[in-house]
Amino acid sequence: MSVHNPDIKRITTHVIQELKSKGEKISALTAYDYSLARLVDAAGVEIILVGDSASNVMAGHETTLPITLDQMIYHATSVVRAVKRALVVVDLPFGSYQGNSSEALRSAIRIMKESGAHSVKMEGGLEVRESIIRVLSAGVPVMGHLGLTPQSIYKFGTYAVRAKEETEAQKLLEDAKMLEDIGCFAVVLEKIPAALTKQVSESLTIPTIGIGAGPDADGQILVLHDLLGINKEFKPRFLRRYADLHGVITQAIGHYVDDVKDREFPSKEEAY
Repeated sequence: MSVHNPDIKRITTHVIQELKSKGEKISALTAYDYSLARLVDAAGVEIILVGDSASNVMAGHETTLPITLDQMIYHATSVVRAVKRALVVVDLPFGSYQGNSSEALRSAIRIMKESGAHSVKMEGGLEVRESIIRVLSAGVPVMGHLGLTPQSIYKFGTYAVRAKEETEAQKLLEDAKMLEDIGCFAVVLEKIPAALTKQVSESLTIPTIGIGAGPDADGQILVLHDLLGINKEFKPRFLRRYADLHGVITQAIGHYVDDVKDREFPSKEEAY
């Protein structure tokens, strides 16, 4: 069971930094709706990411690219209503910040004002530096994201591990340092070699949050629906399933269907 500190009433970017300073690991999960976000928050997770993975998980798209800013705000608003303790981070979706710092600022401000979220996440390094700086200049906390950046999947052409070659690994190290220097409060490292994660985490004062990046990140994040075993098709090496809700839910619904067909639901006790 969770052993989170009940004395911390609200997780902030400052608290996240303190956790790294104390050597305490940071737990993070995605959430996209009120009901599940309330459970995630109550269980003691420090960071809830309203990820653009909602494009896959909630809408059934093949990639994260189709989800819009309006849709991200809808999901973020639902999550924020549920959360009492965790830090809520919202992905800026594809096309809402790349290459145009003014557009990035407008997108981030819309998310913060309309959803009540606490921060945003932006994928990329040097190529999105100006956009990140512009968002930070407005007082919006930014979490970076390096390694496998799903919004660039068509550029990579594969979901394979990133930064295995020395050149890409060096660029990732430089990008991570740059993100820290310009003011990001944390950085996600996705699907990179564990040794590189350790190197990056030790070289930064801001926390690293890993997904498929080994045990030496300062924190870990998974997609909630993967962790709960709702999605059965997605089976990467880094994923640990903590439940089999696919089986539980399918069985429960099947039982309900049988009871309706057999006239066993509703019973006399369940009628008015």
